[in-house]
Amino acid sequence: MRTRSSLTASATLGAVAVLTAGCLSEGGGGGGGNENTSSTIELMYGFTGQQSDDFIAVVKPWAEENDITINFAPTPDFNSLIVTRVQGNQLPDIAIFPQPGIMKSIAERDVLADLSDVLDVGDLEANMVPGMLEAGQGDDGTQYAVLMSSNIKNPVYYPLKAADAVGLDQPPQTQEELLALTDKIAATGTTPWCFGIEAAAATGWPATDWVESLMLINYGEDVYDQWVNHEIPFNDPQVLEVLNQMEELLLAEGRVSGGRESVAANNFGTAGNVMFDDPPGCYMYRQGNFLAQPGFFPDEIVANLDSEVGVFPLPGTDPESKPVLGGGDMASLFSADNEAAQKVMEYLTSTEFQDAAIAQSESYLAPRSDADSSGYDSETSRNFATIQNEATVWRFDGSDQMPGEVGTGSFWREMTAWIAGDQDAQTTLDNIENSWPA
Repeated sequence: MRTRSSLTASATLGAVAVLTAGCLSEGGGGGGGNENTSSTIELMYGFTGQQSDDFIAVVKPWAEENDITINFAPTPDFNSLIVTRVQGNQLPDIAIFPQPGIMKSIAERDVLADLSDVLDVGDLEANMVPGMLEAGQGDDGTQYAVLMSSNIKNPVYYPLKAADAVGLDQPPQTQEELLALTDKIAATGTTPWCFGIEAAAATGWPATDWVESLMLINYGEDVYDQWVNHEIPFNDPQVLEVLNQMEELLLAEGRVSGGRESVAANNFGTAGNVMFDDPPGCYMYRQGNFLAQPGFFPDEIVANLDSEVGVFPLPGTDPESKPVLGGGDMASLFSADNEAAQKVMEYLTSTEFQDAAIAQSESYLAPRSDADSSGYDSETSRNFATIQNEATVWRFDGSDQMPGEVGTGSFWREMTAWIAGDQDAQTTLDNIENSWPA
């Protein structure tokens, strides 16, 4: 039940943890390293505050009904702490990972269970979007984790009450139509887009989501995976084309509210708020589904979300192509032989849990497509679920899978420098490529 905004505060620790996790590949274990066999288990995860409270409110009653005692262990320093605990052989029974990279590094230690021996993988394949299960697999295809919550990073928000005036009553179905709409709005003298990448120490990450989304849209999942895994260089000509596309769509004169020079200083959480001015300061803002939670849009907009805010997915290259960039929290099992822990894993990946989580939490998005969408508290939330569930392919956020030096380091910094106009696109990509660890 994690949003991207909650990750930014611990981004530096997360990057260090991913680096540290490289040493975990030495040694070996038994395919699930905790020897606990009791009905009292530890469940460790990285979301805190209201998200943790909502999670406990759903899981604890179920556990009590099933004679299982769960010691919930939320920590904002999850990535760092899980590395330390694995190194010290102090393993939880279940851990919920926010990023595939750290999970895969720990899996190399041979301490995570193969979930194909525990869960009904056929059921999951039938009821999850293509690409979701792959996010929890190791390089050898072993299923080490499964999403128990998800998020999407490609919604485009727009002001409903002003939509008709610029043709947004019929959202674009292709990238070509999106560019044409951008041109049409710009021709009226209004800037089409809002864009902000300021996030304190994590400034730059919203720009990485744009690059990743366009890589997936333009070239498909195979090239996207090759790029994320550095099987093609970061500065491949295809990536340069994506930056050129961003320049044309978002950063050229008259395209972005406040001008290009304002983007690096414009906070990602409030950058879209001028959409609701009269007249609108922009008409479109691409950002994750977390933006619809309280604390981002103005309070009066959030209070009337369904009548104020429209949402459409960043479109594909043709109407039938609907790729979605996403993320989420992935549950893994350390105690392979613990029956109570196995039952908890079955529950977390079930429709029963996800229906209850939808009803409990305003921020939860279910990764299962058979979850009850009527339980979402707004039409906007149901739209997010529809965007996700209609995806032709789903891929986990690329920077969350890259080495920390890149994904939460040079990728953020260099995109910020490019957007601020301090360097050209080729230099930006070359610098990121040169930072990739050998």
